[in-house]
Amino acid sequence: MRSADSYISARAHAVDASGIRKVFDLAAKMKDPINLSIGLPDFDVPQQAKQAAIEAINAGHNRYTQTQGIAPLRERLRADLSKEIGRDVGEVLITSGVSGGLFLAILATIDPGDEAIFLDPYFVMYKHLLTMAGGRANIVDSYPDFRFHADRVRKAITPRTKLLILNSPSNPTGVVMTDDEVKSAIAIAKEHDLLIISDEIYEPFLYSGVRSAVGSASADRLYSPAKLYDKTLILRGFSKSHAMTGWRLGYAAGPDAIIAQMTKLQQYTFVCAPSALQYAALKALDIPMQDHVAAYRRKRDIAFETLSRKFEVVKPEGAFYIFPRAPSGISASAFVTKAIENNVLIIPGNVFSERDTHFRISYATTDERLQKGFQILCDLVG
Repeated sequence: MRSADSYISARAHAVDASGIRKVFDLAAKMKDPINLSIGLPDFDVPQQAKQAAIEAINAGHNRYTQTQGIAPLRERLRADLSKEIGRDVGEVLITSGVSGGLFLAILATIDPGDEAIFLDPYFVMYKHLLTMAGGRANIVDSYPDFRFHADRVRKAITPRTKLLILNSPSNPTGVVMTDDEVKSAIAIAKEHDLLIISDEIYEPFLYSGVRSAVGSASADRLYSPAKLYDKTLILRGFSKSHAMTGWRLGYAAGPDAIIAQMTKLQQYTFVCAPSALQYAALKALDIPMQDHVAAYRRKRDIAFETLSRKFEVVKPEGAFYIFPRAPSGISASAFVTKAIENNVLIIPGNVFSERDTHFRISYATTDERLQKGFQILCDLVG
């Protein structure tokens, strides 16, 4: 008789369980931990968006939508993105979160043996999605400053390299690529005819000296590689900007041929994004969120000013993460264990990296809990 384990594919065995999810499960078992681990906004979905979702449900928008999403949302996103980027971005696909967009993009572009380049540290899904597709992650070290070093990226390119994945603002470091770094990435992509996948889920959360003005004089936006390179696939969503993490709504825009294949693959995987919630997302586009961005800028300042007294740390410029180095003489995993023993939940950096030297903090919580958690972490250093 075969055991149940014998039915499991090599593909599944090749993918590790998420270290983030392990900490998430641990938090559910602890009594009131100071949770600095999960990338979950501490504000709620705006009331107007909730009401729009309720109205859409009551109006009967509970059936499948077109695979690519409802037309009003796609058309609005296409118009807004085209204005921002400075050209028609083409068809927009509504995805089940940015993670769903990443999954579809990699399935649509990677054949077994193909390679994708991204920086270390990296968002945890990149490596494992490539493994599931039979591709290879070619990971480029960005320590100690977490910047885009063009010379390092160039050395990593091989004849099998197909994708350059950029994540700005970055999870887990909070680093935002400068205009010059984006232009360097574009130059490399052009030189080697690479597709850029630009993961911009944290695009609204920008804090200092890294933005480029677009549209009105008061509108500062991320410098997306799509502005200068049409072989860019933009991935954005509503999970972080509007706290809709559980609603699973993202969107993709890029070369027509790639969007068409992603749409086809969505038919056989996610089918479509949640229908009523797409109407709520359309409403959310008109809800100002600047106050929340300002609040996270303040939390970023609290995090950096407090932690830099005891830890080596790069100042984040966006998102809501900070990535300090563990104290000398101890691995990040060992330090995280000590923190958890003291009721503070953080994530070891080796979840996001080939190194075990740093740890990730999400400062998406109340100022009071931040201060309390940071004090415990600083006290552990002595």
